[in-house]
Amino acid sequence: MNPTSPAPIAPSTPCPCGRDRPYGQCCGPLHAGAPAADAEALMRSRYCAYVLGDVPYLLASWHPDTRPETLDLGDAAATRWLGLDVKRHTVVDADHAIVEFVARYRVGGGSAFRLHEISRFLREGGRWYYVDGVLPAR
Repeated sequence: MNPTSPAPIAPSTPCPCGRDRPYGQCCGPLHAGAPAADAEALMRSRYCAYVLGDVPYLLASWHPDTRPETLDLGDAAATRWLGLDVKRHTVVDADHAIVEFVARYRVGGGSAFRLHEISRFLREGGRWYYVDGVLPAR
């Protein structure tokens, strides 16, 4: 698979973000350009983009001040995303929010990994953007 081309997904497929909705009524519209209603919706759509290998969406939804020039997902075909658990969504003010989540994944036949992150989001021009995240101390 080309690392810049997202994997195809049918609109009726359950959304990978874990909400009980089909992709076409959940993260699909955001991937097609619709703005996220809040920071949690953007974070879920970004998780879904990782599942699908959608590098253009990941870069477009990353705030320009912190966005890398390129994003290498490695061997995206070998990565199997196992689930997303949103721990909290905190609205700081009208344009700032924090989302804490745990994403689980496995690469190849190896052991599963947990990515636990506390992410900052910023709304500019009516659109939410991922700014950055920290891994909490264990």
